[in-house]
Amino acid sequence: MSIRILIADDHEVVREGLVGLLVGTDIEIVAQAKSPAEAAKLARKHRPDVLLLDIRMGEGGDGLQVLEKLHKELPDTRVVMLSAFDNPTYVARAHALGASDYLLKGCTREQLLDTIHAVAQTPGPTEHGQLQKVAGAMATRQKTADDEASLTQRETQVLRHLALGLSNKEIAKSLSISVETVKEHVQHVLRKVGVNDRTQAAVWAVRKGIA
Repeated sequence: MSIRILIADDHEVVREGLVGLLVGTDIEIVAQAKSPAEAAKLARKHRPDVLLLDIRMGEGGDGLQVLEKLHKELPDTRVVMLSAFDNPTYVARAHALGASDYLLKGCTREQLLDTIHAVAQTPGPTEHGQLQKVAGAMATRQKTADDEASLTQRETQVLRHLALGLSNKEIAKSLSISVETVKEHVQHVLRKVGVNDRTQAAVWAVRKGIA
């Protein structure tokens, strides 16, 4: 049985590229969308097994908003965010809003096919996507009802910047402090919220409404 998918991306060359990669497989492309509104409309019409959804779709809007709507309306449709942005906040939000996985557009054809097949069978995440980096941390923290961390005002500022995907140098410039001071704040934040890296810290920040 074929896997029915919907491709949503505002760039025609990307959509056609994906079509070319899927030719000759057991994956059937039921429709293509070039805007968030069209993606939502076609998803409701065709109810695909998998939706490949661009995270930023130009002036048309945000793929994450579509994800939030469709995760509630079409729980049987697995959504894979396909993005050029390896941004911890995007990854964290995609996880929190119910994405099955988050693939970077630089992935290989094999990784794309493996991910589509995997999420069609289970909610995900898969070994090739970005969500595996945060899934464990998210699950662990969700088991704790009171996982408050006593962050200072400056640590909260650093965490908010970190969650936006800024480098230590960029954070230092924004807050008018030294890079070494930023590094110290980042280490304190990771320790206080009980995570191992910046992406997991972004997950925590999203869940707490900080980012």
